[in-house]
Amino acid sequence: MRQAVMTSPGSIEIRETARPVPGKGEVLLRIERIGVCGSDIHVWHGLHPYTKYPVVQGHEVSGTIEEFGPGASGLAPALKLGALATFMPQLSCGKCYSCRTGSYHICDSLRVMGFQAPGAAQDYFAVAADKIVPLPALSAEGGAMIEPLAVAVHALRRGGGASGKKVAVVGAGPIGNLVIQTAKAQGAREVLVMDKSAYRLSLALECGADHAVDAQAEALPDAIAGRFGPDKADLVLECVGAEATMAQAVAAARKGTTVVVVGVFGKKPVVDLGLVQDRELSLVGTLMYRAEDYADAVVLASSGKMALDRLVTDRYEFEDYAEAYRYIERAGDKAMKVMIALV
Repeated sequence: MRQAVMTSPGSIEIRETARPVPGKGEVLLRIERIGVCGSDIHVWHGLHPYTKYPVVQGHEVSGTIEEFGPGASGLAPALKLGALATFMPQLSCGKCYSCRTGSYHICDSLRVMGFQAPGAAQDYFAVAADKIVPLPALSAEGGAMIEPLAVAVHALRRGGGASGKKVAVVGAGPIGNLVIQTAKAQGAREVLVMDKSAYRLSLALECGADHAVDAQAEALPDAIAGRFGPDKADLVLECVGAEATMAQAVAAARKGTTVVVVGVFGKKPVVDLGLVQDRELSLVGTLMYRAEDYADAVVLASSGKMALDRLVTDRYEFEDYAEAYRYIERAGDKAMKVMIALV
């Protein structure tokens, strides 16, 4: 079978390797689609601090169930041969405090497939049955969007949900857009998004945002007060991962509200904790997802309330894996979700 191996930053080789045999309690997936994530691009640039080379990427995935290993069908009787599915790519220890109390997504020894453990950038991939998530009524591309959608679902869960709230989202990239869509699907009263990309702001409006603000023309506190009135936003989510946008999110937050830190920071930001203390803000981190977030993401994706297909801007064949990464570099803000097709 084919396997895409990132041998070093900026270099991906397509190799032939043996098809995996599912072990005890494992399911073999025939991979159909792989989404390229912003974190994958960090690895491509050699900037991911927790990934070593060579590495097989691929964690935003959909595929069909090809084979059950010994005992796997008994562990997950709802899974059927030939059915479309995805998987949760977290590997946790099961022993630390976080794991013992249900927060396995922040395990002390957390590893993620495609980064600290092999991913699914290959024709077939074996994974534990209890990590498999069936995808009824979804396309292969829709199924590969479940992982980033679960990130958005978990982020809003950390912020107490969006129902009935005025929500401000900083950043209109793929995750920011999915946060917008999820908030609207949950019943948010209004959603404002800020970004410096006219293209991404326009797409955000197509996908349900009520207000789109050019970050180069207006400051976030002024934008929120102007659109939402003196009561401002009930919830702010920072989806960029930059000091400047984090500072604006904190400055714009109404006293006593929550700011959710969704963006991944490459550099350590300076945050005005005096402002956080004085305004009694809740500064909340969010990392990945749990099983309930995946379940909710599947329901949302199947509900007709999400415009996941609008986020897929480009498609590449498996043999052109490296070209997909180069395209993302060239396209900049015009590249939202790029899909790799295996079948």
